[in-house]
Amino acid sequence: MCAVAVALFARPAKASELAILRNGFSIRHEHRLVMGTNTRLFLAADDSSFTDVPTEEITGYEKDLSSPLPLPLPSPLPAAADAHASVSVPFGSAKPESAKAESAKSWSASSWSAKSGSAKFVPAPGLNQVVNSASAAYHLDPDLVNSVIHAESGFNSRAVSPKGARGLMQLMPGTANQLGVNDAFDPQANVTGGSRYLRELLERYNFDLVKALAAYNAGPQRVEQYRGVPPFRETRAYVARIVHEYNTKKIAQEKIARREEAKQKQVSTKPPARASKPPATAVAAESPH
Repeated sequence: MCAVAVALFARPAKASELAILRNGFSIRHEHRLVMGTNTRLFLAADDSSFTDVPTEEITGYEKDLSSPLPLPLPSPLPAAADAHASVSVPFGSAKPESAKAESAKSWSASSWSAKSGSAKFVPAPGLNQVVNSASAAYHLDPDLVNSVIHAESGFNSRAVSPKGARGLMQLMPGTANQLGVNDAFDPQANVTGGSRYLRELLERYNFDLVKALAAYNAGPQRVEQYRGVPPFRETRAYVARIVHEYNTKKIAQEKIARREEAKQKQVSTKPPARASKPPATAVAAESPH
C-alpha cells in the first residue's frame, strides 16, 4: 500500500507545460501532481491557483514554447495585448453573438468538474474586493457572482474559450462592447460588465436564476426558443453546477450562523457563578485560638 501511495502522489513537474486534453484543448500550467484518478494542474508557480482534472481526460503533455502563464495579480491587471493572444486555457462557455454561435457547443471546465466534483480553484488576490464592489452595484449576492466566475474561468482572468469569450466572466467581444467593457482581461471591468449582464438576465426572467444562468451560457434566444433550459448537455451541467455550489455556500453559512446563535444563547442563559465559601482553614486561622 505504501508503494502504491508513493506512485499515486508523483512529484510535480518543474517545467511549464501544456496538458493536452482528450477533446483537443490544452491547459497551460506551471507544474502538476497526480492524485489518484485526478491530476492537479498548478496554474501559478507559488501553488496559489490550481485545478483538478480527471487523469483519463489528459492524453499527454507538451513543453510550453509560448510566454509563461502570468501569476495571479491584484486587480486591476495591466493591459497586455501580446500576452492575451497566447492564452490557451479553455475555461468557460462561449457567449453567443448569433444564433449559429448559440447552438455551437464548446467544451468548458464544467463538463468534467461536474462529474468529478473535485475541482478547487483559488481566486487571485484582490478579486474579492472587485466581486463585492460589482455585486453591490447591481444588487447581486457576491457568492453567486463568485460561483459564476468559478464555472466560467476557474478564476483565471486571462482565460479564453474556443469561441473567443474572455476573462473571468467569459465575455464575448460583442457582448463586452455592449456592456462598455473595453478590456475583457481587466478583472474589474470584466466582473462589473458580467455582473451587469447577469442582473439584466435576472430581471428579464423575473429573477428565475435557472433561466438566467442558462441564458448566460447559451443565450437568451435559446432559452426563449425552448421555454426554459435548452437541451444542451453543457448548458444543463453548467446551470446545475452553479446552483449546487451556490446552495452549498448558503447552507454552510446558515449552519455557522445557527452555531453562533446557539453559543450566544448559552452564554446569555448561563446562571452567574456563585461566590465560593472561604475555606475552613482560613476561618480557623482567624479564630482566637
